[in-house]
Amino acid sequence: MCTSIAMKTTDFYFGRTMDLTHELFDYVVLTPRNYPFVFRQAGVMPKHYALLGAAMIADGFPLYAEAVNEKGLCMAGLNFPDNAYYTPEPSSDCSNVSPFELIYWVLGKCATIAEAKTLLAATNLVNIPFNENTPLAPLHWHIADCSSSITLESTKEGMRVFDNHVGVLTNNPTFQFQMTNMCQYLNLTTGAPQNCFSEKYHLLPFGQGLGSFGLPGDYSPASRFIKAAYLNINSVNSSNEQGSIAQLFHILDAVSVIRGSIVSPENQYDITTYSCCINATKGIYYYKTYSNNQLNAIDMNREDLDGTFLKRFPLVKTQQIAWAN
Repeated sequence: MCTSIAMKTTDFYFGRTMDLTHELFDYVVLTPRNYPFVFRQAGVMPKHYALLGAAMIADGFPLYAEAVNEKGLCMAGLNFPDNAYYTPEPSSDCSNVSPFELIYWVLGKCATIAEAKTLLAATNLVNIPFNENTPLAPLHWHIADCSSSITLESTKEGMRVFDNHVGVLTNNPTFQFQMTNMCQYLNLTTGAPQNCFSEKYHLLPFGQGLGSFGLPGDYSPASRFIKAAYLNINSVNSSNEQGSIAQLFHILDAVSVIRGSIVSPENQYDITTYSCCINATKGIYYYKTYSNNQLNAIDMNREDLDGTFLKRFPLVKTQQIAWAN
């Protein structure tokens, strides 16, 4: 589960929901330029672009779910079970990177989608887990800058990069299916529907919103993709900061998972543990958690980006209320 969205107003915004049965990510983590990234097979990256995003810390290392770098390039990993495949053997022709290293491999080196495409063409995703207790997650990735989005998928057919013109990603099936599936919803319109039922009867809509009758409302990845794409494409955005972040969170709320609505095979509840909206132009990370609807924000440019140590900001999970009396 999870949904990611890229949105452009005056600034560029990137957001996602994190849908899990438990709260796995406890921090927003700033990785400064001089924190050394040590890769399992791709050497050491002693200096790189600064990163900010939600992460879990394992052995002092940031395992990012999504992040933005100081140049405004964003990247998120989303669940891709049964389809994700990572090669068992290193390649002699490419840089060999484990999937858990991929976000800081790309965001540490690249400032734009064009640079990311060039880097990924020379990258091999190899099946190296973080440790014996932390297996690799089956993922595909949404990468975006202010001008375009791409989807990266590694399957048994190989690693492929797709131009993502709708700026949305969910989970299974593959991205090509999701785009083909959009053709089943060509009838949707934001306006009033036309009477195509019969020329013999003068039929009129009995309320607002009937033009989008048939827009999916369930939580399946295919349905969330259609709903998020429809809302993102037709979104009328404010140009200011408060209006833009409010709009993106409203779109994410439309595909967020409520406790009790999905029960896993292990009899656990899927929920949207957190949602985030990143102003990638300004380097500001906004988020809210399932138990706290108030927005919290971290501005990477208020920190020392030339540092050598990670800085953690614990997620605020207790409901914050602004009392009026």
